Amino acid sequence: MSVVRLVVVCSLAVVTGCLASDPAGNSGSAGSGAAGTTGAAGATGEAGATGAAGVTGAAGVTGAAGVTGAAGVTGAAGVTGAAGVIGTGGAGAGSAGTTGAAGTTGGAGAPGGRGGAAAAGGRGGAAGAAGRGGSGGATGAAGRGGSGAGGAVGNFSFFVTSLSAMRALSGSQNGFGGDLRFGETGDGAGLRGADKICTTIAEMSMPGSGAKGWRAFLSSTTGPVHAIDRVGNGPWYDRTGRLVATNRAGLMANRPTGGDAAVAADLPNENGIPNHSDGAPGCTNNSCPDNHDTLTGSNATGMLLNATPGTTCNDWTSAVGSTGRPGLGHSWPASSGTSWAQVHAAAGCAPSVSLVQSGGAPSGATGVGDGGGYGGIYCFALTP
Repeated sequence: MSVVRLVVVCSLAVVTGCLASDPAGNSGSAGSGAAGTTGAAGATGEAGATGAAGVTGAAGVTGAAGVTGAAGVTGAAGVTGAAGVIGTGGAGAGSAGTTGAAGTTGGAGAPGGRGGAAAAGGRGGAAGAAGRGGSGGATGAAGRGGSGAGGAVGNFSFFVTSLSAMRALSGSQNGFGGDLRFGETGDGAGLRGADKICTTIAEMSMPGSGAKGWRAFLSSTTGPVHAIDRVGNGPWYDRTGRLVATNRAGLMANRPTGGDAAVAADLPNENGIPNHSDGAPGCTNNSCPDNHDTLTGSNATGMLLNATPGTTCNDWTSAVGSTGRPGLGHSWPASSGTSWAQVHAAAGCAPSVSLVQSGGAPSGATGVGDGGGYGGIYCFALTP
């Protein structure tokens, strides 16, 4: 019997069984050991507890809307004051005639009466120097057109500038001549200055009347401008309230028609005094100065006389004698012409005053007044 040698190989680590090997090649039966036990997995720790969600605070309470205040009450409109009463110009307590009670010692008050108890501005009787603001009228023209104290400005929308007024405003005894700018400059300065002369004299005569919109009856080559288009539509009244003309048709007659015949025959100045009647400056009875020449630069219908600049002393901006010969009208009719708007041309544009009856300008004369005048102008207001 052969000797069988068994080599037993055993795992050193963990004995799971032994495999017998026969060195001689004989296979032994494989041992079958039980598999080792897998250790239990480590315990997973418990998840941490999630904190409770924070409590959302309650929404703030919205305040009640403010109350809108009631709208303010609109005040009642102011009461319009009653218009001033038109003064009843000074007829005076007496007859205000040549020797009436409105005279120096009459009951119409001192001296000559301020038109009696009537408002200032009345034209007193002949015997006294009329109430302040009015010239003593030849027959006591009772202050027609005068302004009462606190009352409305009376009817006053026409006059011929007096010699004294033209001397005062020009600062020269010879007047303005053909330069009527009166401080105005630029385009149209001659007409604007002439308008300002009219406005200034009107306000001096009747305070408050300067606001009536005064225009000089003058034409201009620039434009051209026609005098009749500058003076409104009428009616027009002199300083004492006498009607001169009611409309343009009546105004542009040879002598104004439709109004007071005495006014038309001798157009009055800013004080209501005609230039050529007894009582006018330098005029006694029938001895009166030759002062009718009045600047217009216009024809008998009030249109520009012609396009020659000298006809208007370069649109009333030049007092140089040789500039030209401006067109003239006659404030009172004379043998040399009767139209108030256009009769003949002046000798030149230089300032001059000549009140001597000489039958026309002397040879070599170059002044606006050398033929019997002083360079006066006609003034009209747009408001009667």
